[in-house]
Amino acid sequence: MEPVTHVLTGVCLARSGLNRKAAYATVTVALAAEFPDIDELWSLRGPVEGFLHHRGITHTFLGLPFEAALLVAAMAGVHHWRRRGRRSPAQDAMQAGAAPASGALANGVPVRWGRLYLCALAGLLSHLLLDYTNNYGIRPFFPFDRHWYAASIVFIVDPVILALLAMALLLPQVFALVGAEIGAKRPPFRGTGWARAALVGLVLWWGLRWVQHDAAVRLAMQQSVAEPQPALAAGPADVAAASAALVPRPDEPPPVFRAAQRALASPDPLNPFHWSAAVDFGTFYQIAEIDTRSGAVEPAATTYAKLFGDKLYGETLDAGRPVAAAERSPLGRAYLDWSPMPILTVARPLTPTDAAGGDDSGAGDPGAAGLTVVTFRDPRFMGGWMKENVRSALTGTVSLDARARVVRQTLDGRAEP
Repeated sequence: MEPVTHVLTGVCLARSGLNRKAAYATVTVALAAEFPDIDELWSLRGPVEGFLHHRGITHTFLGLPFEAALLVAAMAGVHHWRRRGRRSPAQDAMQAGAAPASGALANGVPVRWGRLYLCALAGLLSHLLLDYTNNYGIRPFFPFDRHWYAASIVFIVDPVILALLAMALLLPQVFALVGAEIGAKRPPFRGTGWARAALVGLVLWWGLRWVQHDAAVRLAMQQSVAEPQPALAAGPADVAAASAALVPRPDEPPPVFRAAQRALASPDPLNPFHWSAAVDFGTFYQIAEIDTRSGAVEPAATTYAKLFGDKLYGETLDAGRPVAAAERSPLGRAYLDWSPMPILTVARPLTPTDAAGGDDSGAGDPGAAGLTVVTFRDPRFMGGWMKENVRSALTGTVSLDARARVVRQTLDGRAEP
């Protein structure tokens, strides 16, 4: 999920009762709820490097205990800095003739580092849970298990979740202002009930979307489609056309219908009853829009042939093996490891005339004469509002020379330095 949702979830967790367990709990849980995304710093080395490490070790059960320890150590440093030059609560208690309290106090709550560590773990676990609910996924058991797990029930930005969490934080402040004007007694911990209600609402929203997600997958699995006949390439210069389009032929045999073998349903940002499905029919993929209320399934006209190594429908395309070389690149390995239904297309090498502007087919990488460009896409990010008429999110390209050597890698149009 995006950072605001993570932080607001952490604050609500703290206000739901964790802030009574230890001093600094609210700030610690809020920071912990976003801390695993520190792996975004890898993007400073380039988009491909960032993709390789995104939702990596910081998003695993193995990494969380160390992250919690780091956060508690940071809070201990803050606590030590705040106490410098100040008289300790124990000294104040002794001067007043009372027994010294165990540990320093902050806002009436004792500093308990063990409990604060558990609070940090709770915030970190909330991050993993939120990321699990969207369709990008996480690898919580990495490096022992490299499998990606994704519930795919909410979009990366969910307005309903944001509204629930924001209201839980803002409404107590509004009522506090009203109470101050009428002289009402201020409670020591405001907003506990609102925070708990928001978290319950969040779980109920997940439940609704989970049910609709399962319904969308069932509808997608009921589909069957006539197998497309690919336009097999006559030579390397025409490889691009072979990886996708349907080609009607007057003398072709009766169509062979294929049943769905598996399906992935991706959520709509607003409508819990609208889903974009990617369906695997064995030799090709197809995208479909699904309405779970009416049961309507609208498949896209385009199908995407499975292209791996140098094979398309079992026939050799290019002796140079550009696809196999692209798959062995750093971007290719990471993409195939992450994507459950990778769509690969090959753009024919450009001639010098093409690079000069003589070709308007849109194939290849303009200005990269003689390069074969292999494009990686994920159908989970090609449907719904992310239509094909714009560049789909998380699109990667690997450009190879005539010897199938990688010369350029890009992600979402940004080149690796």
